[in-house]
Amino acid sequence: MASKKEKPKKPHYVNNKEFLQALIDWNELVKTAELEGKPQPPVTNYIGECFLKIATHLSYRPNFINYTYRDEMIGDGIENCLQYVKNFNPEKSKNPFAYFTQIIYYAFLRRIQKEKKQSHVKNKIIENMGVDALIQESEQGNQSDGYSEYLQNNFLPEEDVYKPKKKKKKPKALENFYDEDEKSDE
Repeated sequence: MASKKEKPKKPHYVNNKEFLQALIDWNELVKTAELEGKPQPPVTNYIGECFLKIATHLSYRPNFINYTYRDEMIGDGIENCLQYVKNFNPEKSKNPFAYFTQIIYYAFLRRIQKEKKQSHVKNKIIENMGVDALIQESEQGNQSDGYSEYLQNNFLPEEDVYKPKKKKKKPKALENFYDEDEKSDE
């Protein structure tokens, strides 16, 4: 029986020890800048790359992958990391990867909620404005028919959507029956 070959371990996309050391070094720069009365120095390229890698890899998780606004989610995550990077305390935790992953995760959830609210507002505006008005605007603006068809199919109430009525045909066996009854009633 052949033994299974062990897969070579892939290196982590963010080395936690190097990331921790970079944050410690950056914190020292911040403290010296505060003592000298200078503004806070920007984070190093390495720290920024780590934020980007964490956010990008987290966006590939199954619960985030299918959103069309994934780029905005990544941007929000990085923005929050930059906002709270000063709050990371290496004396309390030696795991900056977990700290910033949580920050990015909750930034993603906030973005999803924000997009859901915007979508709801957009749908309410369409309902209140009336689809007919939107269709007329789209036709005046020379937009494609696909847009007006989309509005008709998705936002008009069922009774407003034009659907040609199919004529019901009587079965031939019953046609004779009805015809005879009608003749006899006369």
